[in-house]
Amino acid sequence: MSDFNCSPIPGFDPVVIHLFGPISLRWYALAYIVGLTLGAWVFHHILKNPSLWAPRGQKGTPPASPAITEDLLFWCTLGVILGGRLGFVLLYRTEWIWQEPLSILQVWQGGMSFHGGAFGVLLAVLYVALSRKIAVWRLADVVAAVVPIGLFFGRIANFINGELYGRPWDGSWAMRFPCDADTTLPLRHPSQLYEAALEGIVLFIILRIAITHFRTLTRPGLTTGLFALGYGVFRTAVEFAREPDAALIFGLTRGMAYSIPLWLGGLILIGLAIKNPSVKK
Repeated sequence: MSDFNCSPIPGFDPVVIHLFGPISLRWYALAYIVGLTLGAWVFHHILKNPSLWAPRGQKGTPPASPAITEDLLFWCTLGVILGGRLGFVLLYRTEWIWQEPLSILQVWQGGMSFHGGAFGVLLAVLYVALSRKIAVWRLADVVAAVVPIGLFFGRIANFINGELYGRPWDGSWAMRFPCDADTTLPLRHPSQLYEAALEGIVLFIILRIAITHFRTLTRPGLTTGLFALGYGVFRTAVEFAREPDAALIFGLTRGMAYSIPLWLGGLILIGLAIKNPSVKK
């Protein structure tokens, strides 16, 4: 699968603007900036709303002050970039380590792993929570509730880059990847858009309903568990339409195989959160 910037939209340049010399602002980078910034804004407002942290009709106490947003944004951004890139290399392009080591640094060419980025964000949450003496799962729950925002913009960036495309298909909305220029290439599923819709929009709505109507933030770990399970379900479903990134693992695509721990971890977190008493304050 191509890792090069090559938009599937005819005439659409993956570069937003050339700044100077070889430096350019690409849609790929802009998507991450917008996703992280918007996610931080929603995170800030969740922490400002005490009614989300108690049963309906009551007011609870958020686990941290909204002022923590800026600090957490910095560490999560670092976790997303370093974890996402290193995860991509270790999980999908291991040969780069000895064949093309400089490619590891070329993040602007695309190639980020959700699973690596998720691990990086988890480390960031752990660091901030432990250093600020905040309950880890309560902080993680707020982060989990906004992660789909970043996933949506990230998948749109994948689409613009013409990467992580779908399997051959001749349906009514099929497209050519990595470019439209070569008409001999087969039509394919625009699987990046499927993921943007499911992992981004649908999962965000599910989690939003969970924290506003079912007050899942009163049960530490429940929102995180719902996110992990939801992402695992949606990612596995889309993998049936997505071209495998690398060799299969026991007949499963790597996206499916790497999502199994999310399914299991999500179910365990949900079970433990429901079993434990809710936090009233």
